Amino acid sequence: MSKAKVLLIGSNATRIEIQGGRTGATGQYLNETVVPALAIVEAGYEIVLATPDGTKPHIDEASDTPDHFGGDKAAYERAKTFYANDPAMNEVRTLRSIVEEGLDNYAGVFVPGGQAPVVDLMQDPDMGEILRHFHERSKPTALLCHGPIAVAAAMPHAREFRAALIAGVPAKAAEWAKDWQYAGYKMTVFSNSEEKVVEDYILHAKLYFNVVDALQTAGGQVITTATDFEPHVVEDRELITGQNPRSDRALAGKFVAALDRSLAMA
Repeated sequence: MSKAKVLLIGSNATRIEIQGGRTGATGQYLNETVVPALAIVEAGYEIVLATPDGTKPHIDEASDTPDHFGGDKAAYERAKTFYANDPAMNEVRTLRSIVEEGLDNYAGVFVPGGQAPVVDLMQDPDMGEILRHFHERSKPTALLCHGPIAVAAAMPHAREFRAALIAGVPAKAAEWAKDWQYAGYKMTVFSNSEEKVVEDYILHAKLYFNVVDALQTAGGQVITTATDFEPHVVEDRELITGQNPRSDRALAGKFVAALDRSLAMA
């Protein structure tokens, strides 16, 4: 018997818009998905994986390396095996089916990163409905690296907000973000200087907007580290956010602790 169910929300995006009207390859990061997932399972919770279209998230090739596991090849191989074979990572639901089934069945929600959530999750209406449910009930809500951009989906005009960011009209984006549920929350997300590393060495192109700027435009109090790629987690009320891939373990620990506290209070 598990303590409770935890919803893990993945992205289905495999391409992201880049300046010049082109797209670059993207996906979900392996360590950001599996390290917290394993910690959640090992703490006695059951994971249910869901995505917008109900298919398994694509792992970004840039993350498919032992480097993102501190060079630990055994940990990397364990993660690959877990993601490839464990039923929790392969019995994928649609976000819509999760909503229709009833969100009261879940004790918490976790969204990993990779740039993919910037494409679909931040403007997905089912993602928004899920977030509003967890926010209104103060249930633990954890998001890692680029994952925190998904909280934009909770606003009533998430698609218009994103379109304004791509069009380079932040003032209009701020108007679309009015009454955002997470305005005033302290949070973190992949920093602008960290994003530049990805743009220069992985995408070889510029993105239309940075996630830090997007969340600040919406009203979030974004806090990032002075040094790139240092573990950093911010917890404010039910919201737990991690800045970058190296924040995977720290975020997992805080999320499990929040789940345990929430269950103890129920």
